[in-house]
Amino acid sequence: MAKMNFGGVTEEVVTRKEFPLSKAKQVLKDEVIAVIGYGVQGPAQALNLRDNGFNVIVGQRKGGKSFEKAKKDGWMEGKTLFEIEEAVKRGTIICYLLSDAGQIQSWPLIKKHLTSGKALCFSHGFGITYKKHTKIIPPENVDVILVAPKGAGRTVRKHFLEGKGINSSFAIFQDATKKAMKRVLAMGIGIGSGYLFETTFEKEVFSDLTGERGVLMGAIAGIMEAQYNLLRKKGHSPSESFNETVEEATQSLIPLISENGMDWMFANTSTTAQRGALDWKEKFKKAVEPVFAELYARVKSGKEAEVVIKANSKKDYKQKLQKELDKMKNSEMWQTGAQVRSLRPEKQK
Repeated sequence: MAKMNFGGVTEEVVTRKEFPLSKAKQVLKDEVIAVIGYGVQGPAQALNLRDNGFNVIVGQRKGGKSFEKAKKDGWMEGKTLFEIEEAVKRGTIICYLLSDAGQIQSWPLIKKHLTSGKALCFSHGFGITYKKHTKIIPPENVDVILVAPKGAGRTVRKHFLEGKGINSSFAIFQDATKKAMKRVLAMGIGIGSGYLFETTFEKEVFSDLTGERGVLMGAIAGIMEAQYNLLRKKGHSPSESFNETVEEATQSLIPLISENGMDWMFANTSTTAQRGALDWKEKFKKAVEPVFAELYARVKSGKEAEVVIKANSKKDYKQKLQKELDKMKNSEMWQTGAQVRSLRPEKQK
């Protein structure tokens, strides 16, 4: 591992220099990697592993859209594409990439075929951390590991195809074979990680659930809606309100933050923007700190997991969820967004 300094704190990370792809392939040369689930993370991880030369099979319920998608992606039924149970039987490393609700539902079937020496690999700490609710308790004679890319499946695949790497966290919950560390690092490099940083199953899910509900999705969506609605109430047009709230952020500023950091962006804006942003940053920070404290406490206590599991267990959940998503999609703000995006030069070619 390489020692890196992050803001004055030394951490150990694993890069492709310390653990090259050739080493990962050597570690996993006798393994059959069974990717269970072909929804969000499944396609990206399975395809990246296959393209990197690993022995990969996919397990997915036959007859569904995901099964057909896997066939279109070149997975061959009966050779590299199987029903879930058959794939778990054949695999020595089981990448359990179903949704959290799907993992709970399929666990009895999966557990039955976790024979001694196999590895159970997650990309999310939910099932293991909240075992009181999920009932996912692996047998003691298998490795239980985690590789969690810090991005959606599409981003994982896009970065790979562009020759980049997405950062991933890794963790070991159970090391039954004394090979768990090599296995987890090899899996991390195999799926195309740029670098790997160590965590625990608990910390991964606590940070992940906080992030999704906070800066990554919930908070940013709420803040955008609040600003857009205010501008509209004050007489600004839908187009102007959207451009000042979303378009400038996503098309101009966020790419700059990604490339150079928020400090660089602040240093390279007008003096008017600098002064105002620095002053109001503290006001917004103080306003949301109590909300984040409440959020983290709920995640840590398991209340957020409880809400998710309870909601997903209802028969009409998907229909109700679609209504919530449609409400957002059909709102003036995001309908305006669709129109604004259609006017981008690259869309008009």
